[in-house]
Amino acid sequence: MEQNIGFIGLGAMGYPMAKNIRTKMSRQSNLWVYDVQREVCERFAQEFKDSGPISIANSAKEVAQNALTIATIVPTGHHVRQVYLGELSGVTAAKGLPHDKERLYLECSTIDMATARDVGQKLEGMGMGRYVDCPVSGGVPAAHSGTLSMLVGASKPTPGEAERGVSKRLQDLLLWMGDAKKHFYCGDLGSGLAAKICNNYLSCTILLANAEAMATGVKLGLDPKILYQVIANSTGQNFMCDHVCPVPGVVPHAPSSNGYKLGFKAQMLSKDVGLGIEAANSVNIKPSIGEAAIAVFDQVGKDERCIDHDASVVYRFLGGPE
Repeated sequence: MEQNIGFIGLGAMGYPMAKNIRTKMSRQSNLWVYDVQREVCERFAQEFKDSGPISIANSAKEVAQNALTIATIVPTGHHVRQVYLGELSGVTAAKGLPHDKERLYLECSTIDMATARDVGQKLEGMGMGRYVDCPVSGGVPAAHSGTLSMLVGASKPTPGEAERGVSKRLQDLLLWMGDAKKHFYCGDLGSGLAAKICNNYLSCTILLANAEAMATGVKLGLDPKILYQVIANSTGQNFMCDHVCPVPGVVPHAPSSNGYKLGFKAQMLSKDVGLGIEAANSVNIKPSIGEAAIAVFDQVGKDERCIDHDASVVYRFLGGPE
């Protein structure tokens, strides 16, 4: 059991993250997977059966009963509470096994800091192991390639610590899912989320600015490819325009050029900007840009043209020419 690993949440990000774990961990070790959609687990087990043993659990409790190292990524703080604190089927329902204190939980969801700290402290108080918040950045492409940025809510282990025990298992997970050059130890519990919330606040609002600028330029008669080249070589250059340009046919690898294929769901814009607004308000920063952006994103998330498409589809919502 010591070598078994668990993964909970096989969504758009979780599926490729779990794939990298299964293909890089020991072939002799078992990967326990759980998702509320069992058919996704079955598809995963079939697709990666040649990489090593995969067992499908019926609950987070069953995962915890069979794996000392568990990674999770689910949509919201509410889901995190269900996974870890669910009375009948959560991780804490597995309490009472001899190895409780040896468990490591790497929680990769983008949620509020208060929930992460509460869940982590409850697990520690129950003697059920170490909980580390570790939201990831890079989107679905980086999840597939195993080059995610890993924003770790913990202090960097010393070289000696990194080679043994829980810290060694933490290092393994980070290396299997993320780029070794992009492991960021942000401080104590909740600090990884603090960094992720600030990053997403910026990237989401910049995405909206890109969509507005490109839509305006195209309607003024500019060739969108020329406009993009101007931005890419001028003071407006930014990562989101270079990789998530909202105008179809301008950047070949952008979601907009591929039918707005999901990289980051449009409905998640409000959630992530909302987390940024809450965080700013908590430290007396007025989130003026976020407040303006979320008013747009709330509408985007309900628009039938945007539901279940990549967030760059906000360009279409704004009336940008296709």
